[in-house]
Amino acid sequence: MGHNRQDTIIPEEKVKRMAKGSAAASFRAPKGVPEYVPPLSAHFQAVRDTLAATIHKYGYSHIELPMFEETGLFARGVGESTDVVTKEMYTFEDRSGRSLTLRPEGTAGVMRSVIEHNLDRGQLPLKLTYAGPFFRYERPQAGRYRQLQQVGVEAIGVDDPALDAEVIAMADTALRTLGLRGYRLELTSLGDRTCRPAYREALQEFLFNLPLDEETRRRAEINPLRVLDDKRPEVREMTEDAPLMLNHLSDECKSHFESVLRILDTLRVEYTVNPRMVRGLDYYTKTTFEFVHDGLGAQSGIGGGGRYDGLMEILGGQPLSGIGFGLGVDRILLACQQEGCVPGSEAHCEMFGVPLGDAAKEVMMPLLAEARTQGIRTDMVFGSRGMKGAFKAADKSGAVVALVIGENELAAGTVVVKDLRNGQQQEVAKTDAVARALNIIGCLLYTSDAADDLLCV
Repeated sequence: MGHNRQDTIIPEEKVKRMAKGSAAASFRAPKGVPEYVPPLSAHFQAVRDTLAATIHKYGYSHIELPMFEETGLFARGVGESTDVVTKEMYTFEDRSGRSLTLRPEGTAGVMRSVIEHNLDRGQLPLKLTYAGPFFRYERPQAGRYRQLQQVGVEAIGVDDPALDAEVIAMADTALRTLGLRGYRLELTSLGDRTCRPAYREALQEFLFNLPLDEETRRRAEINPLRVLDDKRPEVREMTEDAPLMLNHLSDECKSHFESVLRILDTLRVEYTVNPRMVRGLDYYTKTTFEFVHDGLGAQSGIGGGGRYDGLMEILGGQPLSGIGFGLGVDRILLACQQEGCVPGSEAHCEMFGVPLGDAAKEVMMPLLAEARTQGIRTDMVFGSRGMKGAFKAADKSGAVVALVIGENELAAGTVVVKDLRNGQQQEVAKTDAVARALNIIGCLLYTSDAADDLLCV
């Protein structure tokens, strides 16, 4: 995945050959990269916006991050033994020989930005949210992509089980707001630096007595928890009786986890304690959780996260704690489709203009502009279509109402307002056309002397 500097700088002649060779070829999106085009894009956007809207209700501020960072940030922050770092990162050298990586996850980048801009020097906890694409070189399959879309949060600076519970409940609320019900919340505690070392020794002692292959044994030496995350049936069978972190928690970590569970009970958030759960990133400590939807098959995780006390210090900042999550927009959309609760409308406008002729267009366009000031999405027919073609376009747009202006309406200074749901239509004065159309759509009417008797439906 990495390239040397000579490969990074493409000679001009090579560029010309590449362009010439591609001239007759049809270009396609890279393998494993999903695209969302209409009408599916409306549902994708609705999922993402619903998740973000729920998060903002909890007092989170948006942060916009670079698509790529220095490779060392992820190697140090995510963990050198993780699959993300060893197998899945898109890493390259730029023309100055610097090693850069397309971001595979969001937390490390957020922490780097917080440290760089001294955001941790103000009121804590610092609550940040982000959204966008992330990149991992994985084997493409349904719900598993090389470009994955996420909405995430980070709450930094306070080690409080109440904050853990709020973060988990917030994710649960976001999923339920979309109408999802067929998922479960699994959580556990991975302890901290006071109790992890003793557990690590106990786990390694167990693992080193197993007939592990060379690569798995090496992983057990670097981070034995990673072995418990191995998906191979033979490894899972061998580690069935492995010691569990929940049985090795310090009193403080145990009390912290029990407090999280009590608060979740108070908030009526349903959950299952899964003592074998291991997240795929090394920085997690204490509370760790995942949302699982079995209707998606093998790629059942639709989101997850946890606490990462110590990560900021590892990256050169203050020894502050933090907790966060990432929700996978792609998989959540698949889950919504599976449950039949897909949000968003495929209609790209509510009001459609049908001007018959160039003169009619000059009258129609100001009317549509007026409707847009009322928050209404509009479109109109372009080109030289007849009445039949124009109304076909109106029907395909998904609009609720159409404004029609022909020669007769131009002469009379009127507009035909047609309800596209039932076919009923009425000819009104041009000055009243938008008000009448808004009434059909169901919007609050602005003041109109000729529309005082109209009520929103």
